[in-house]
Amino acid sequence: MNTASTQRFEVRFLSLFREGRALAFPCDPSGLVDLDALTERARSNYLFARAMVGREYAMPTLYAS
Repeated sequence: MNTASTQRFEVRFLSLFREGRALAFPCDPSGLVDLDALTERARSNYLFARAMVGREYAMPTLYAS
């Protein structure tokens, strides 16, 4: 049985132009990403993806596993 405490969440930014390409980042159940927990490269990619929503990436989607 999956509960909120055992589920893992991630926010995904799907590419608008390259099918199957996306950037994904761990987050909490509400979709908040802990920037301090990301590596420098991941933080840079996350900020880039957020800035490029509507240009390169679709609106982020929350996924649970």
